[in-house]
Amino acid sequence: MTMMSTREFNCDVSAAKRAADRQPVVITDRGEPANVQLSFDEYRRMGERGTSPDDRLCMEDDLDIEFETAHINLGVPEL
Repeated sequence: MTMMSTREFNCDVSAAKRAADRQPVVITDRGEPANVQLSFDEYRRMGERGTSPDDRLCMEDDLDIEFETAHINLGVPEL
């Protein structure tokens, strides 16, 4: 899946359209996924598969998403 910021999308819509011909393009807003651009053929295939709207919005299980966890100390201070 291709990721593109809103700014990149606005500067080069043609690149987003070309990328969407190969795979869905996630358009981010302030680093968070906001929209997805699909080719019309892919959109049509999704409807023909009979999947529910929820299934269509779910991410694939084989995607590798990197994230960092924050350490939180929940210890109670001693009196």
